[in-house]
Amino acid sequence: MAPTIKVYSYSRCSTCRKALAWLDANNLAYEVVDITTAPPSKKELALAFDRLGRRQRLFNTSGQSYRALGAEVVKAMSDDDALAALAADGRLIKRPFVVLPSGVLVGFKLEDWNQALLG
Repeated sequence: MAPTIKVYSYSRCSTCRKALAWLDANNLAYEVVDITTAPPSKKELALAFDRLGRRQRLFNTSGQSYRALGAEVVKAMSDDDALAALAADGRLIKRPFVVLPSGVLVGFKLEDWNQALLG
């Protein structure tokens, strides 16, 4: 059976490595996608935006791509432009970015992961 958890990850990201180790420790099957070469689709990002309510939570604000773009530029973007920018550059996205049948997880917050994946 194919995994129902899709993890957009970056191999050099320590938070991503922790999240993958947690999935392994809990014997959960997952598919890893390199977020830098194959970022989430605009549709997947829109789902996350709807769930989170604030697009700022989708951005990796400590990353080089975000700093190069600038907080003011991001703030001035329309929601559609922000989603397009995120879909075009996976390094802008807070990671790991996880797509589940029931929604999405952004970042690795243990209590959110426990609730979403272990019930």
